[in-house]
Amino acid sequence: MSAREDSQWKKSPEHVWTNTRGTQSCILKLGTAMPSTEKIIYFLCSAFFSTGGVAILGYGLSTDWAHTTMSCAPLGSSNFNGSSTIQMGLFNGSEEKVSCPWFSSEEAVKVFVRLEKIGGAAIALQGLVVGLLVLALVGSAGSILITLYNSISNPYETYMGPIGLFVCSGISASFAFLALVLYLINVFVVKIGQRMATLSSDATLQDEDTHLLLGFYLLLPYIGVNLLAILLVYLYQHAAYTQRKEKEKPTEDAPKDIMMF
Repeated sequence: MSAREDSQWKKSPEHVWTNTRGTQSCILKLGTAMPSTEKIIYFLCSAFFSTGGVAILGYGLSTDWAHTTMSCAPLGSSNFNGSSTIQMGLFNGSEEKVSCPWFSSEEAVKVFVRLEKIGGAAIALQGLVVGLLVLALVGSAGSILITLYNSISNPYETYMGPIGLFVCSGISASFAFLALVLYLINVFVVKIGQRMATLSSDATLQDEDTHLLLGFYLLLPYIGVNLLAILLVYLYQHAAYTQRKEKEKPTEDAPKDIMMF
């Protein structure tokens, strides 16, 4: 572009580049205009997924995560005709004994109170699981705020833009996955169900049978919706970048068009 042609392009105080002949205009100001309908839809959908994730994990925190059943016999007897069953959530649970050792009973269980008596890795891992899930919820809350803000504004590429959403939702998914792994270790390696049942029993217990319940499996859709929230914003960002590149092509050819006149 020649010096004369270059002088025809001026920068206004509002950061809008315009050609003095009115041939081309290239708006670079991003922070003031309302977002496009396409952007609003993408970010509102992302906010919807993040909100759904909070609802899923919130319910998961309140429901049962594992179920352990063991055969029961009186001390010194080999007649295992009773059973002891513990159903555990992250905070509360229940224990049901059938003919264990002689009578049947049912009582509520405070998970952390009983794990405190066991001590060691059992309570440490349970505490880590809860802590990670709380942090995951905080990350999801951040994702919701960022996506809603982006649906009504056009922030620059800072932590309040798509990058912030990627970080918050990525942290939520990562922490939830780590909590999932740690809980598996606590249940099947540390065997908290068996140890909690044995702790409160004056009978002989054997043949542990442990199953994971709804609360644990809800971590999977929670991780999934966080990844979907990231994917939606990434797809929008990629489409916007492609569209912006296509719009820049006529601008690059503008001097040639001017010379034709």
